[in-house]
Amino acid sequence: MVFYGLNSLMDAFFVGRYVGDAAMAGVSMAYPLSQISTAFGSLIGVGAGSALSIALGANDRDTQRKAMGNVNMMTVVSTILFMIFGLLMSEQMISVMGGTGDVLVQGNAYFRVTVLGSIFWIYGLAANMIIRAEGKMKTAAWMMGLGLGVNILANYIFIVQLDMGVEGAAWGTNLGMFVYSLLGWIYFARGKATFDAKVLSFRYDKAMTVNISRLGLSSALMLIMNLVQSLVVFNALARYGTTADVAFYGVVYRLYQFLITPIFGLMRAVAPAIGINYGANKYERAIQAYKVFSVAALVLTIPLWLISLIAPYSVLGLMVTETIITGSQITYFRVFMAILPLMSFIYMAMTFFPAIDKGKPATIIGMARQFVFYVPVMLIIPRFMGVPGVYYGSFAIDAVIVVWTILMVNKEFRTLRKKAQAIKEIRVA
Repeated sequence: MVFYGLNSLMDAFFVGRYVGDAAMAGVSMAYPLSQISTAFGSLIGVGAGSALSIALGANDRDTQRKAMGNVNMMTVVSTILFMIFGLLMSEQMISVMGGTGDVLVQGNAYFRVTVLGSIFWIYGLAANMIIRAEGKMKTAAWMMGLGLGVNILANYIFIVQLDMGVEGAAWGTNLGMFVYSLLGWIYFARGKATFDAKVLSFRYDKAMTVNISRLGLSSALMLIMNLVQSLVVFNALARYGTTADVAFYGVVYRLYQFLITPIFGLMRAVAPAIGINYGANKYERAIQAYKVFSVAALVLTIPLWLISLIAPYSVLGLMVTETIITGSQITYFRVFMAILPLMSFIYMAMTFFPAIDKGKPATIIGMARQFVFYVPVMLIIPRFMGVPGVYYGSFAIDAVIVVWTILMVNKEFRTLRKKAQAIKEIRVA
């Protein structure tokens, strides 16, 4: 997942250094929209992966055989829908994000190209998540790493050598995702999966599709809610700040997303550990998996997090070249990043609930974070505080969500332990 996060960071690096602030602002506004395809991939991949983990633990052959046919069908349908809507409404979507003038032009150009490659974003991510759900993390990692290498090389050629601007950044990412998708397809086609993966099958099984959607909804909503967050934040920045403020937030947000990719990696890795143990009625092991992975994710984020807080000028300077970074912006950056390591407890919970066949709590957390907190806060606080309100408001929201999530998870722990005790009593009797 660090490799996956670097895909986004590399776009920001090349655009920020070789194109400029207006391009960086446009790409920053378009990037959350391009994540709609990632949300589809996450919906399908996390849902199918969670269903497969439980099926592997319960030795459910029927579910295993149906999985890939439904994954393929859902991938094609979601790609068609997104491409039609994205290409028809691209300019309007960037405008709604707050884009005007040159920022709108640059954002629209970037977004339209990413839409053209959306099938690779969706299938590549879904396939990789299914491979991870089997527990084959090394396989998933080298596939992701190779796709990243292609993306970096393509960005250098398209942006630096061919001067293709933001479109070059988008085509570079598309090319990396194509390689990523191809590797996943070859893996299944060669029979490397631990289940009966019918790589060329297309089928619609209502029960299976509903189950995949139910279990993957929370992960998809997490990305869609990030879009909602970006929508209100960028509009606030466009209203109360400048193009430089929008570009700076875009860099800060991408760096934030990169720094939490170790959490994303362990978030995916914990799915089979929880799901297979839950399917086998080993509830205490499922609980321990959540705890171990949450703490491990927290520890893994700390080194890079500390570096970014101690040397912010050096880190941010890699992507901000046209505008001098001010002391106030450094303060905003540190406030925004302050609670990052504790986010591991939220993201592990987003996987924990679907992995124990309960997608609803994770969905509630994801939706409440944006609609109950982010939208009202970003509509009100910046009106009084201006640009600083965006950063201080974000910190306060995440602090509240961390506490709330921990309480919800502990409640579920008690429920699982009661079930374990009931099973133990039945066996004794």
